[in-house]
Amino acid sequence: MTMDEIIAYVSGLDRGVLALRPREGDGTPEIAWGDAFFYHSPDGSVPTTVQPFATIVTKDYPNDTSSRLDRPEAFRVNIHAPKDDFVRLIGHAPRDAGAAGADPSAPDTVVPHPVYGTMGWLSIVSPGPRTDETVRDLLRKAHEVARSRYERRMAE
Repeated sequence: MTMDEIIAYVSGLDRGVLALRPREGDGTPEIAWGDAFFYHSPDGSVPTTVQPFATIVTKDYPNDTSSRLDRPEAFRVNIHAPKDDFVRLIGHAPRDAGAAGADPSAPDTVVPHPVYGTMGWLSIVSPGPRTDETVRDLLRKAHEVARSRYERRMAE
């Protein structure tokens, strides 16, 4: 899977998906340039009170270097997973993510996010044939949760 394929897949899930792709000159912080952030936002504006339901990062961030994204063509998909999917894929609850012992730099492998795993985030470096279907399923589910939260907030 390429970054563009993932962005196209997520963007096609629903008209309410906002795929934010920071670039030079758009007012976003330089560190975010080249990455992608996915929100449920039917009006197309960047939400200020919610986190994205998934992201793609193309480089190491300060205090988040264990995925070794400094390798050629490496990128990491990060997905906020439902707890049951997290447990099914990792083998334990998110609160125990630090005990997983998984290599966060292993390509095409689902692992707890190296920083946010305890909050239910999963990561896949350079997803490929082994994780393609899982990544798509997790992205769809993460969007469904984000859409449901949005709809509940709008109904209040």
